[in-house]
Amino acid sequence: TAECKSRSVTMRNTALLLSPLLLVAASHAFASRHVAQARGVAKDAVIRAGTFPSEQHRRRTHVFSTAVTESAPPAIATNIDGDEGEPNGGSLEERVSFSHLHIYVDSVADVDVYKKMEANLNQLSFRIAEMREENAMGDEPSPSGLEIEKCRKLYDDITGRTSSDNLDQEFIPQGRDVVKQLLSGLGFRVTGKRMVGSNTKSVLVTTKDPNGVQVVVTALNNESTFSEKDKYEHFDASNLQRFYESHSNRQGIAILAFEVTSGSIDTIYKRYMEMHPKLVTPQGVQAYGDGTKVLEVYAYYQGDVRASEADVGTVLRFVQKGEVGGNSMPCILPGLEPVDAVFDPSSQAAYCDHWVSNVISRTGFIDTLEDVFQFTPKVDFNAGVVAAGEAQIESTVTGNDSPMTTTETDRALRDQSQVYLPINNALSEVGHVHGFLQEIGQGIQHCASRVNDLPSFVQRGNDYRKITGEGLTFLNIPRSYYGVLMESQFDRVLSPPVARAVMESCEASEITSAEGAVDLDLAREAIARLLDGNMPHEYREEYSSKKDETLDIIMRSRYTNLYSLLRNHLTEEAYLKIVRNKILVDVQGDDLLLQIFTSNILQRQVGEEAPFFEYIQRVCSECLDENGCPAVLKPGCGGFGIRNFLTLFLSIEVSKAMVEASQAKASGDKERQAFGQTMVAVFTAQLNESNPILTEISDAMTLEGNLQTQFDIALANNDPDAAQRLRSKLDEASKAKAAGNKKLMECSTKYKEQMRALRESRGSK
Repeated sequence: TAECKSRSVTMRNTALLLSPLLLVAASHAFASRHVAQARGVAKDAVIRAGTFPSEQHRRRTHVFSTAVTESAPPAIATNIDGDEGEPNGGSLEERVSFSHLHIYVDSVADVDVYKKMEANLNQLSFRIAEMREENAMGDEPSPSGLEIEKCRKLYDDITGRTSSDNLDQEFIPQGRDVVKQLLSGLGFRVTGKRMVGSNTKSVLVTTKDPNGVQVVVTALNNESTFSEKDKYEHFDASNLQRFYESHSNRQGIAILAFEVTSGSIDTIYKRYMEMHPKLVTPQGVQAYGDGTKVLEVYAYYQGDVRASEADVGTVLRFVQKGEVGGNSMPCILPGLEPVDAVFDPSSQAAYCDHWVSNVISRTGFIDTLEDVFQFTPKVDFNAGVVAAGEAQIESTVTGNDSPMTTTETDRALRDQSQVYLPINNALSEVGHVHGFLQEIGQGIQHCASRVNDLPSFVQRGNDYRKITGEGLTFLNIPRSYYGVLMESQFDRVLSPPVARAVMESCEASEITSAEGAVDLDLAREAIARLLDGNMPHEYREEYSSKKDETLDIIMRSRYTNLYSLLRNHLTEEAYLKIVRNKILVDVQGDDLLLQIFTSNILQRQVGEEAPFFEYIQRVCSECLDENGCPAVLKPGCGGFGIRNFLTLFLSIEVSKAMVEASQAKASGDKERQAFGQTMVAVFTAQLNESNPILTEISDAMTLEGNLQTQFDIALANNDPDAAQRLRSKLDEASKAKAAGNKKLMECSTKYKEQMRALRESRGSK
């Protein structure tokens, strides 16, 4: 026990050194022990009761039956749905894990083009490191990242670029080569190719850990004289032609690929043939020389399950390694040749976390995955919860139950056996999901990957985009999400007249924007000087006596909403890194979830619907078991961002409205510009009003889950008095959540009516 406790302290200290965002949660050890014990008792209780594990799982999924429900895997877990090591209720031998994405694009450059770019990027990274060692740029980058101008000159020297002046102009994400975006923006590298003997051109792009995120990018090989069908069916040109015809001739994420890690791919094929034969592609299971087998099926029906025909666009691919020889590539897809790669030391590895679909029948896709794999719903965002103005959607996260457990945070990061597949459908004829389905058809909305240190990952991406002119931009999140300065924040420190004078001085000195957002580049001393110089004479005495407290409030207002969630667990530097890079933060119990979304990728023209990427960091609470050893972890800690799901949806609509206003301004259409700006204001107001309500719901759900665990313990221990007390508390928590859901519905309805009135007023002119 002493050894375990010592190792636990060492692990926590190491984690804190690796990332300032990791929390030491020793204070939760006692509760965690009881949670772990409860799960063991609950397992026995389920088996003694004779309940089939899959039925029990389905019942647990819907315990929280109001508008927002969640039963994502807890940070501390043992398998309670079946025997140890048997996921999905213990009745399936077939297990799958994330393998790779396959993207179809208009063109793919020669590998030499990408390798030259990689060499330039690596040289840039090494030169930056050298300059730091020589103290030319200081020991560390500035709080806002690298010194962009110095680094641009370095890159000019490396590449022979004659001028980088135009890089200060707004970055245009349309018409980009997604491979180059990944190389520069995220530090990915080309590690595989298929260029010869095919009517298509393909490259494999991976992260620093080649077993992490793997992206195959394929285009038609218009320069090739090769006219025969590719011997590797999955690389043949007919696949691209079918996808483009089904997706309005748009580029896109065409295939979600999974590795079959247990059982037989032939059994998966048999299940599809028995239950969903319309979804099986004509080629069936393809076997290759090394014994590797590939099965492709269509992901969705056009409408109702079984009654309608298959949607022949998006494909699910299953790959099972051969037993003889085998592919030496990290990506197990047959037909790729390895390519040497050198990774930028500043880049991070990324790992698959969840892949999101926009579909016509959400329940249909859920049912199909349950039929074949016994996937079950983990989180439901039901009608009325996810709404932006008139736009409304429903969403469900379905997935397997991975048997993987570990006490090592690094292994939890790297493991890709837990498959989560969120599924969206539209409830209204306006909004992003509806527009996506109308313009493109059913398909992959976005793919999420997790990293070890999201703020640094995003900071690097933003820096390299500004330096090189290539990379990714991220979804715009209003500063009000993080916090703005308001007069009420001074209530306990200053009298109302002085508080008002401080607010007016802040705006007059441009310390704050008109919305109250404090300039992130202003140091405390600079703000003090500006306030000293602008404070009216009659208020100076009171202001001077409360100057330090006043400055504390102003500085904290930059992240005050986050501070209310996390308090002193993060440093000011860590908070500001989150705010600068517009990262979303959510809390589930003692776990954190950090999220960010890129702008659209694979987009040819402004305003077109297109997919995007998401990057996250799951920060699992570091709890101890009853022996003082680190408690087991499981992928999925931190949940799916209940607070942030609506934020994402609203931010997409805000970004679209901003594009409309910008286009109108460029064309001189003042009426349309005013309409776009008003839309932005309405969506932003809804975001601001919804955030505290979502926090209430999230807190109530967390309490409800904790009380449910304690209630199960009381029942298992035959303690009716404790069970009765906990039942009463459970009812109160459920009522609090229901009240929050009601407030959220009322908020959604309010802004739905505002947006409808705005649209109708425009139409009447």
